[in-house]
Amino acid sequence: MLYLPHTSEDISSMLQVAGVDNLDDLFSTIPEACRLKIELNLPDALTEWELNDHMEALSDSMAVSPEYKVFMGAGSYEHFIPAAVSYLLSRSEFVTSYTPYQPEMSQGTLQAIYEYQTLAARLLGMEIATASHYDGATALAESLLMAIRVTRRKKVAISSLIHPLYRRVIKTYFEPTGYDVIELGYLDNGVTDLAELGKMDDLAAVAVQSPNFFGCIEDLQSVGEKAHDKEALFIASFTEALAYGLFKNPGAQGADIVCGEGQSLGIPRTFGGPALGMLASRKKFMRSLPGRLVGKTKDLDGKRGFVLTLATREQHIRREKATSNICTNNSLCALAAAMYMASVGRTGIKELARLNRDKCQYLKKGLREAGFKIAFDTPTFNEFVVEFPAGFGAIYERLLEKKIVAGIALTPYYPELANHYVLCVTETRSKEEIDALVREVQS
Repeated sequence: MLYLPHTSEDISSMLQVAGVDNLDDLFSTIPEACRLKIELNLPDALTEWELNDHMEALSDSMAVSPEYKVFMGAGSYEHFIPAAVSYLLSRSEFVTSYTPYQPEMSQGTLQAIYEYQTLAARLLGMEIATASHYDGATALAESLLMAIRVTRRKKVAISSLIHPLYRRVIKTYFEPTGYDVIELGYLDNGVTDLAELGKMDDLAAVAVQSPNFFGCIEDLQSVGEKAHDKEALFIASFTEALAYGLFKNPGAQGADIVCGEGQSLGIPRTFGGPALGMLASRKKFMRSLPGRLVGKTKDLDGKRGFVLTLATREQHIRREKATSNICTNNSLCALAAAMYMASVGRTGIKELARLNRDKCQYLKKGLREAGFKIAFDTPTFNEFVVEFPAGFGAIYERLLEKKIVAGIALTPYYPELANHYVLCVTETRSKEEIDALVREVQS
């Protein structure tokens, strides 16, 4: 039972037990320059009903489906989720963030993670997968650090068409390390320019996203060959896991490590979270994998059991010796993905991926026939870039008033691409809604 102190005497007694004179002494390990010296500017407390009204007012300011017709992906995608997934995930046995250290108490959680690892490895074409990364961005950053551990080199090359926010996370991870991160430019057809790789030496890894931030499909086979020519590891990243229900998976194209975002696999968008970082690799690299890994074994009676394996307690406690500093158990999101993949099945994922691609092509065709320029002629999955005329911003705002979100502007991330927008179509958008968008952007 949690005890909360009510009086100054209670606080004084607790401080004595802790061996300090005042509350400030509890934070003596934090450098003086890092401490906040001013009072927090917080509003007065609200009643339960006032708080409900406040949250409702905030939600009214957000453009969310189904009220709004959202044609925006950029790393977060709207997909239908089978009701069975939502129901099973709500069962109390699964709703925990506690890491299953004790196998005798956690067989259900451990088996669920094991099943996720199996399905994720199959989808991505790899031999082994982990299940404890926050999102696609952290999974990619961890993959790059993993490549540095494997190769003992200190330089990585990443595509500038990797999600811009992922690249920010990489910068945050790498800034204090002294390792070098080199960005590769892109070509006129919307894919990564690999020419600079020929001039680089001592690379630990080459990382490319496919489909990339422009929605274009990269030639992963070629990237892998060029990376291996440099004796570097090839890391294939993604933001849309369902694409591999249609396109050849990264493992079949020479990837050494595959990582990305699993939100599309049964996890709702819910205003930006939670997410699921997926990370898989060749079996020969498994001792360098960050995060949790569940293995199948037998107990003393010969019965099947599941345990955390190939990770010491340093992984979770002694951070300076860990391969990853992520400690929160992300198995609930991994379990959602496992339930989704099992519910939809291999054939279902393939059909769903084809539907996404076909609907995207339908919108692309409609906009092209309406006189708009499709920026890149490279094949895409469910996103693509269209160039609208100057002044489209006013039309975009007008469409918002009509509850239509016409993609995301590229200018904040790629200043050279003024008036370029990334549009996304998934199975949730109907033919009528797609036709309405084409009509509205012309008016």
